[in-house]
Amino acid sequence: MSSPDLNDADRQAVINVINTPILSMGKYTNDFEKAFCDLTGAKHAIAVNSGTAGLHLCVRAAGISAGDLVITTPFSFVASSNALLFEGAIPIFVDIDPKTGNINPELVADAAKNIEKYLPRTNRQSPIVNRQLKAILPVDVFGQPADMDAINAVAKEHGLAVIEDSCEALGATYKGNHAGTLGEFGVFAFYPNKQITTGEGGVIITSDDKAAHFMRALRNQGRAPGDTWLQHTHLGYNYRIDEMSAAMGASQMSRLDEILSKREQVAAWYEARLSQIAGVEIPFIESFTTRTSWFVYVIRFDKKINRDEMAKRLDARGIPVRPYFLPIHLQPYMVEKFGGREGDFPVTEDLGKRGLAIPFSGVMTEEEVDYVCNIIREELTLYV
Repeated sequence: MSSPDLNDADRQAVINVINTPILSMGKYTNDFEKAFCDLTGAKHAIAVNSGTAGLHLCVRAAGISAGDLVITTPFSFVASSNALLFEGAIPIFVDIDPKTGNINPELVADAAKNIEKYLPRTNRQSPIVNRQLKAILPVDVFGQPADMDAINAVAKEHGLAVIEDSCEALGATYKGNHAGTLGEFGVFAFYPNKQITTGEGGVIITSDDKAAHFMRALRNQGRAPGDTWLQHTHLGYNYRIDEMSAAMGASQMSRLDEILSKREQVAAWYEARLSQIAGVEIPFIESFTTRTSWFVYVIRFDKKINRDEMAKRLDARGIPVRPYFLPIHLQPYMVEKFGGREGDFPVTEDLGKRGLAIPFSGVMTEEEVDYVCNIIREELTLYV
């Protein structure tokens, strides 16, 4: 499906760490964090061991706790909702824009005004006393920022925090502003199929001094400034990133624009070819997206085409593909906890049934893109 874009400098960076005695919380972690401040203009960057860890720390820093309500999207990787569940908070799902897959800001506004209407099925009979709507957690799906001006307007009107899940959108810009900087908190992630990789890892950015100090303490077992090695002011976690990962990440960040440009080229090759194939919809880019940071390339098939059957056909021809996304509200544990059913979020469910991620990375060649597109065309002809 994907391949990381690594070079000799990235590999040497890891070797440099191994040749020192400091393998955690050292110079390279600081260098990695500084690269994010330099890129985005954020005052603070906090490196952690995954995007999920980053989201969880933001939930803690926003003061979200058991029973609190957070408006978010069911069309995402499960981590965006899981970070809320870790604290006993309740995700309030609203449906998405059918063109981009990002959260629908009009529904966000409606949910903020009429929260009872959006409560999960298992919570509708419970009194809403002591529950509080605390935040909005939008996701920048597939590397394209959500409509953050509209979302922030709702947040301001209702006094809500905004946690921007930019785990798929490093380097993307919205009206010229970097993804991740558009709320109080932003989170990036670096799994091997992401724009840059550290193997596993994540970074939080914020300009809130108090929150940054708190999250730095939480990632390091709750040790606050002034604590000794075995003192712990807070209930914390081992969310530290290691120095090997940070060194690789800092090296990758030094050529971020090159990496993004290569991914843009592959996306352009796909667009030129797939736009000529009947039955295939290519990704839609909003006018306010001033740079898309291509994470995955997800096509959609016409409703008359069985996506799962096409996936089997492509796999049999040596083309690895994956459905993107399976709706969160229909995941087994979410159904058990909140009573989600098919039909609850029709746009999310429609895109979940029709979307298919095809092979994509910045190291793909034009010949490889040609091969994938030709197989898709052939199989669609055979299918129809």
